[in-house]
Amino acid sequence: MTTDLAAFARDKGIKYFMISFTDLFGGQRAKLVPSQAIAGMQEDGAGFAGFAAWLDMTPADPDMLAVPDPSSVIQLPWEPEVAWVAGNCVMEGEDVAQAPRNVLRRQIEAAAEEGLHVKTGVEAEFFLLTPEGDQISDPFDTAEKPCYDQQAVMRRYDVVREICDYMLELGWGPYQNDHEDANGQFEMNWEFDDALRTADKHSFFKFMTKSVAEKHGFRATFMPKPVEGLTGNGCHAHISVWDAPGEAAKTNVFATDKGEGPTGELGLSEKGKHFLGGIMKHASALAAITNPTVNSYKRINAPRTVSGASWAPNTVTWTGNNRTHMVRVPGPGRFELRLADGAANPYLLQAVIIAAGLSGVHSKADPGKRYDIDMYAEGYKVRGAPQLPLNMLDALRAYDKDKELKAAMGDAFSSAFLKLKHQEWASFASHFSQWEKDNTLDI
Repeated sequence: MTTDLAAFARDKGIKYFMISFTDLFGGQRAKLVPSQAIAGMQEDGAGFAGFAAWLDMTPADPDMLAVPDPSSVIQLPWEPEVAWVAGNCVMEGEDVAQAPRNVLRRQIEAAAEEGLHVKTGVEAEFFLLTPEGDQISDPFDTAEKPCYDQQAVMRRYDVVREICDYMLELGWGPYQNDHEDANGQFEMNWEFDDALRTADKHSFFKFMTKSVAEKHGFRATFMPKPVEGLTGNGCHAHISVWDAPGEAAKTNVFATDKGEGPTGELGLSEKGKHFLGGIMKHASALAAITNPTVNSYKRINAPRTVSGASWAPNTVTWTGNNRTHMVRVPGPGRFELRLADGAANPYLLQAVIIAAGLSGVHSKADPGKRYDIDMYAEGYKVRGAPQLPLNMLDALRAYDKDKELKAAMGDAFSSAFLKLKHQEWASFASHFSQWEKDNTLDI
């Protein structure tokens, strides 16, 4: 049954709704709508000028309407008279094909037509910095190996506790919080869910974390590599496929206890093997979506960090329960994609996983050889496995060449994404840096 947002407002004491959408660059855009107007907005949507956000539009385009999806509504735990609701972008009665949430909805529908329902969980890592963003917020967080540092996590207890309390209140099922591998870095985990619900939660989590951090006088960032020499912000995704969505799910389609071969031994079914095969097949192109910024490639191609490891892949390989590869299979019925970083668009991340996986299922793709080695120490022994892109331009070119993945994600989306991201690369390439002076002035 569809939630009546006006009734929701009356029941919960909501005065305002934030009707929100996420643009191609992952920016969250919203209009603040008084509850007295929400009934009309639920029907028709809130109006936006698409060109004013990172979408491939012009000032001459008609209004874009963000029609709220009432199933996504969340009352802000830190500001209870406000509710957040994700919007589906529409223009002149048609879905905006390039809008990220619409891209994901299409992928979910395509999978459902084949009886496949993707469930995912994400590990969204972040740093707590000073408000200016130029220093770690905790001056005492200086350990060479700070991961799981109990003193450091307790010095930021007020922030971590508040965010976790809110997730408990929202019924997300948070189950652990920790200080991560870099100084000033944290990770908070909640239960996996259907892909669209995970994307909405991921989007809201970033908004909530930044808001709570600001309230405490800090700045939270999900930037892939905000501090040189330290481990970057990953966004690992745990992926499984089920026979039905939501609570109706009974059977994990990826799970087997009678498997054979490199994937079957780890508890992945044939369908799971082929889905993984699609991820491996499209990995280089996938990076344009999972690692979408110039800064992203400072993380996946990083030298050894202060702690001793970058915890990020640089080669297209998979393994069992081993964190040095792009994909690990930690147990039966699921696998972890360790490629994505904190800049990944919550909706496009889920969409491209499904698109690549379905491609693998259709073509019965084989994921290739399983490497049960420490890639950081013995990666030189691997022959024939592609290197991940060295920079954003290489990733965009790989995506542009992958006709199958581009078509699966949608021609309108792919065209818009590539156009705007090439503009971003051109802006970066034309930037004049201090490095150029330091290395060229006396040539």
